[in-house]
Amino acid sequence: MKKTFLLSILAGALIGSAPLQADDHGVEYAMAIHGGAGTITRANLTDEQEQAYKDKLNEALEAGRAVLKDGGDSTTAVIAAIQVMEASPLFNSGKGAVYTWDGEHELDASLMEGERGNAGAVAGVKTVKSPIELAREVMEESVHVMLSGEGAEQFAKQQGLEQVDNSYFNTERRYQQLLKAKEKIKASEQPEQQAWEYLDLDYKYGTVGAVAVDKNGLLSAGTSTGGMTAKRYGRIGDSPIIGAGTWADNDSCAVSATGHGEYFIRFHVAADICSRVKYKGLSVSEAGDEVIHGVLEQAGGTGGVIIIDADGNVAMPFNTEGMYRGYFKGDGDTHIAIYNEEE
Repeated sequence: MKKTFLLSILAGALIGSAPLQADDHGVEYAMAIHGGAGTITRANLTDEQEQAYKDKLNEALEAGRAVLKDGGDSTTAVIAAIQVMEASPLFNSGKGAVYTWDGEHELDASLMEGERGNAGAVAGVKTVKSPIELAREVMEESVHVMLSGEGAEQFAKQQGLEQVDNSYFNTERRYQQLLKAKEKIKASEQPEQQAWEYLDLDYKYGTVGAVAVDKNGLLSAGTSTGGMTAKRYGRIGDSPIIGAGTWADNDSCAVSATGHGEYFIRFHVAADICSRVKYKGLSVSEAGDEVIHGVLEQAGGTGGVIIIDADGNVAMPFNTEGMYRGYFKGDGDTHIAIYNEEE
């Protein structure tokens, strides 16, 4: 690697309508992260599982804070936080990524800096241990924005990034999810791709991401994912798409998304939120709500985002039952939430 808020949650009446927001101007540095959104309820998690998620989210936040506190840039902090989650089997990114229909793992990631709009992304990689690290290499060491498949892996080797066998990403929990998903699809009377629409949300997506502002006011955003369970035909979602799953602009905000990627692509969700901040003068909370609870919900899309601006204001709107999420501001405590009703 080359470089390395008293907040309140306003609970609404709708599922997932609780934005996490901070309105303290002039924050020295701040970060927010997510570990995916979906059917996340207290009934679905044991106390031990809930604590495991909270501990790992806290670890990711502290990894990012260590960079920012020492004067490091927000891009390096974002990568540090995401790499903690990429290495954890709890999340659908890196180790613990979901399986494709053919029983492999295809990983996507993207990264963007808000000062000059620099960005890098990778899609469909199978042997790169840290896709978010490769996204940075693409951003800094190539003339391109996105690389995919074997070409991206060849570039990773040239850059000296750590390679692993695809089996490194295997976990028994995700394998069982694949078997159940294929069983549901094959048992349906609908054509395969139509039948896929009726799978539970947790088969469809899961992502990790981070957004941060550093002491110099640089905004950065990053997203990393294993995609959708039982995906076929080289399907790519929003996570590596700049403007859909990731966006950063120092004049507005930085966003990382998690959700049903096809909808986030169609409605360029991440960039749309920041455009509403920039051109309509909305707060990050207002802009996030308009898109997640307005545009996205009306179109039938599900998921959520984390948003941060240069003043450290944060929002975390989502329209699902839960979203793994957390934040800190400066030297303040880390704050972590999972369920919709948490404050």
